[in-house]
Amino acid sequence: MEYIGLLVEIIFLALGIYVYLFSRGLIQFNDPGDKAKAFMTENRTLLRILSLALIAIMGLNVVLHLISLFS
Repeated sequence: MEYIGLLVEIIFLALGIYVYLFSRGLIQFNDPGDKAKAFMTENRTLLRILSLALIAIMGLNVVLHLISLFS
């Protein structure tokens, strides 16, 4: 059960990294009229702040979870 929780935390960490890269414009879409791209341009700053908060929280959770598993 401990490993499933760690896996979920790593998935959320990866999701935060994906959203951050998306908000920075490093992940591109082929269709320029895509709704996701329009949403990203309107809410770029908010997405960056929220994704950085998610990365920080989940990174700390993963580290603490690993410490508790190995101690």
